[in-house]
Amino acid sequence: MCGRFTLRTPATVLTQQLLLDLGVEETPIDWEPRYNIAPTQSVAAVREVEKGLRQFDLLRWGLIPSWAKDPSIGNRTINARAETVAEKPSFRSAFRRRRCLVLADGYFEWRKEGAKKQPYYIRLQDERPFAFAGLWERWTPGDPESTLETCTLITTDANELTREIHDRMPVILSPADYAQWLDPGLDDAKRLLPLLRPFEAGPMIATPVSTRVNNPKHDAPDCVEPAA
Repeated sequence: MCGRFTLRTPATVLTQQLLLDLGVEETPIDWEPRYNIAPTQSVAAVREVEKGLRQFDLLRWGLIPSWAKDPSIGNRTINARAETVAEKPSFRSAFRRRRCLVLADGYFEWRKEGAKKQPYYIRLQDERPFAFAGLWERWTPGDPESTLETCTLITTDANELTREIHDRMPVILSPADYAQWLDPGLDDAKRLLPLLRPFEAGPMIATPVSTRVNNPKHDAPDCVEPAA
């Protein structure tokens, strides 16, 4: 699974390295570096609202299906498994019509070591930002002004590096696959599901870090500092 991640990259660099590559020409980013993004918090995402028109948005992490009666379901839908995402009721509609990229530059996973769980910070060796494969939904309760736009991250089998820590990892998409994943006119599972594969291990690094990251309210640079 993926329950915490980071987006430390400054907004100016993020725009240059990732968003402009996606064709987002005007990007009203108001984003401060984040070191411990947790479920129910806002995440930075890119959506294609119509063919060729992509935009940056803030979404709440924890997908609430449009048919849900209680928004608390979002606490249980922070991740969607690649193996079942096309059929599971909570995700199948979003998988067909509402896919997004969730921007990140690292994520955390915990490995059991004796009686304790050691957090690891997993990222690309060159520290560049990347994009998780995500789904989004719009949930409207009785009061339309309380509409929520929410998202989930898709997970898959761990690669050679990360399986020593956990058996699952979030799907990190290759930039070559961004256009296909975002295309709102594409709903063919046979073309989409092959994109949901483990990211290659070679460019990645995993570092044990301080247990300060265990507290979801703690969001500071020391969350990614190597453990003593």
